[in-house]
Amino acid sequence: MTDLTREKPTKALLKFALPMVLSVAFQQVYNIADKVIAGRYAGEEALAAVSASYPMTMIIMAFALGSNVGCSVVISNMYGAKKYKEVKSTISTSLLMALAAGAALSALSLLLCDPVLRLLNTPENIFGDSAQYLRIYVYGFVFLYLYNVCTGAFNALGNSRTPLYFLIGSSLANIALDYLFVAVMHWGVAGVAWATFIAQGVSSVLSLIALMLELRKLKTEGRVPLWSPYSLHRILVLAVPSILQQSFVSVGGLFIQGLVNSFGSSVIAGYGAAIQLNTFAITVFTTSANAISNYTAQNMGSGKYDRVREGFRSALKIGAVIALPFVTLYTLCGTFMISLFMDSPTEAALATGRLFMLITAPFYFIVMVKLTCDGIMRGAAAVKYFMISTFSDLLLRVVLAYLLTPHFGSTGIWMSWPVGWVISAALAFSFYVRGLWKPVKEEGRP
Repeated sequence: MTDLTREKPTKALLKFALPMVLSVAFQQVYNIADKVIAGRYAGEEALAAVSASYPMTMIIMAFALGSNVGCSVVISNMYGAKKYKEVKSTISTSLLMALAAGAALSALSLLLCDPVLRLLNTPENIFGDSAQYLRIYVYGFVFLYLYNVCTGAFNALGNSRTPLYFLIGSSLANIALDYLFVAVMHWGVAGVAWATFIAQGVSSVLSLIALMLELRKLKTEGRVPLWSPYSLHRILVLAVPSILQQSFVSVGGLFIQGLVNSFGSSVIAGYGAAIQLNTFAITVFTTSANAISNYTAQNMGSGKYDRVREGFRSALKIGAVIALPFVTLYTLCGTFMISLFMDSPTEAALATGRLFMLITAPFYFIVMVKLTCDGIMRGAAAVKYFMISTFSDLLLRVVLAYLLTPHFGSTGIWMSWPVGWVISAALAFSFYVRGLWKPVKEEGRP
């Protein structure tokens, strides 16, 4: 476990963020492997089927990620204040919440799979495979939810290495199972889904066991309550806005997917490959920004506000270094990257993916500024400003996609991304510069 309130900010953030970034990189590698193996061994339509279900899976993921953020920031704050009994109680409350919410949302999602795919105008030639993939994915939602809460707890305690080890093992297992089920046993899209289900299930159970062992290192006196309404309230205050933020982004993805679907399965396949690469980059950036959230929460808990400012500057430098290889690779090698997903890609699929990367990748540096500012706001519990910058990005992207498509075709959809990023980044940076993350008493206001 690591105390983020002592070491120099750059050193503390690098030591803490690097395992987190590597963890999510491995997670994205096996997400990409799902699509690569589906496209290469089951065909372009299989890739399109998995891609068409992607926005729905992201809505499911939004609940897990939002809960991760909520419990992580609350636990970080308590850990920074050395309230170890409250730390343990908050973690047990988070785990019980994850089990209950995961089971309820799995049941609800099963009912919505087919209606949502119909609403998105999913082409008939891939509808059956998309629905099958979604149903199997939903079965594993409890594991996904539990794993994310465990990861949030580990990160809050300053231990970002243990989740890395589990992610590496889970990713390698997922890729091996993908190959076995799809390339060897010819299960098609169902094989991709079952590989993810098994890998996530094993990883979540092992993470839970490791977290229980980790908590034994925190010495506390007296009985620790397994359920704390106070902790649950604090978690929900942060988790619900984060869930809404993630959900609205995913709902926006649904609208955009509906537009993409109108251009046929080849464009869906090209977009599916490109959006997976884009998600890889954005998820890595977001994880790096999550590190500044935990750093901010611990230092706010200790009353060290100047370290938050120093951490912000360090996080921007780290973010620029992380963004550079993605910008370079995606702009210079876009065609090659897209072609990895398909054995015999059509020209329409290749052109779609290549153009998406050329339009969006150069703006990744802007994205890093926005996400770093968001990380400060989230860690300081200033969720209102965090949500404003996020929703502005989402609304602009969706509205512009619909306005530009009649004039530029599918290219108009890709053009909406950079505009949303630039405006929301400007908003987020203005919130940070104006000090809206600081508590009222620190600003000297009554």
